Amino acid sequence: MSERRLVVIDPAGLHARPAARFVQVASRFQSAVTIRLSDRTADAKSLIAVLGLTIRPGTEIVLVTAGVDADAALEALTAELGPYLTPATPPAVPTVVAEPDPA
Repeated sequence: MSERRLVVIDPAGLHARPAARFVQVASRFQSAVTIRLSDRTADAKSLIAVLGLTIRPGTEIVLVTAGVDADAALEALTAELGPYLTPATPPAVPTVVAEPDPA
């Protein structure tokens, strides 16, 4: 199983045209492909399911692929949605600097 976190950068979100292209690419692979949005998931090979997630601009999604061609599917899907998505950066871990004890 492979997964990749992405952020939607298109001002219209993941609307019909890119969603349809995404479903076409996902359907070419044997692997199961899902999109996870918070606690909801959708089969990425179903246009209705993908559009049902109502993916808005600035939203972080997770693409999950599982199967014999999972890595190839993930790469192809990421490339296909390149103009609409950008890789998510992991949240910054706050650094704590210890102050010397004045005593």
